[in-house]
Amino acid sequence: MQSFLWILLSIAVGYLLLVVLMYLLQSQMIYYPQKSITYTPEDVGLSYEDVTFTTEDGVSLHGWYIPTSSNITVLYFHGNAGNISGRLQTIQLLHNLGLNVFIFDYRGYGKSEGKPSEQGTYKDARAAWNYLVAEKDIDNDQIVIMGRSLGGAVGSWLAVQKQPAATILESTFTSAADLGADLYSWLPVRSIIRYDYNTLENVKQIRSPLFMAHSREDEIVPYEHGEKLFEVANEPKTFVELRGSHGSGFWETGEKYRTALQEFLNDNITN
Repeated sequence: MQSFLWILLSIAVGYLLLVVLMYLLQSQMIYYPQKSITYTPEDVGLSYEDVTFTTEDGVSLHGWYIPTSSNITVLYFHGNAGNISGRLQTIQLLHNLGLNVFIFDYRGYGKSEGKPSEQGTYKDARAAWNYLVAEKDIDNDQIVIMGRSLGGAVGSWLAVQKQPAATILESTFTSAADLGADLYSWLPVRSIIRYDYNTLENVKQIRSPLFMAHSREDEIVPYEHGEKLFEVANEPKTFVELRGSHGSGFWETGEKYRTALQEFLNDNITN
């Protein structure tokens, strides 16, 4: 009996230590920044402007502006891993749809200074918007906010603060707590998580036309998250079911995705 109690005590102590470790390492589990820029738009035949701008708290951020002849610019928010150099497929796709693209790295990613945090990503989002409005002289109704995965949470927050021409959210979770509880069901995630990223509450408040996409095969963010977000979203709204993995569903879905996105833009935005 005594040995059995010691086993139970050891398991309990080990579990407690694991919970404490997960609590302390949350930032490393959410953000996976890569510093080196391995590719640029030139590698896919696109000219671009190298851009540096500063946030309200003095952090220097780096991004690319890829122009076309369009009046519409997509402000793109990438996911939690890598940096902008891993998003060339998205840049090329949007460019082929005839849209300007402004993509940047959050603090701590790529050539951007600082260390990532939730409030930091919101400040970065606001600074990117302000850059387009102040430096590029682009009106609110000529900016489309687009975010994928974590970028959808950040983009949805900005779409509530501003009034973009449209909002595009792809492969995005309802909240950090919901996703954590799905991924680590054996941990008391909701009790220990220090991050909000409440996309669900943001989506309820978005008034711009909304395009959403999610894959049933998404191995990181369950498809049900996309369904819940779309359910609470205001009209006008469009949902496209993707196929393929979390990071490449938009590409694997191919023409179905591109056609749906083009039709959404044609129906809701005047170029």
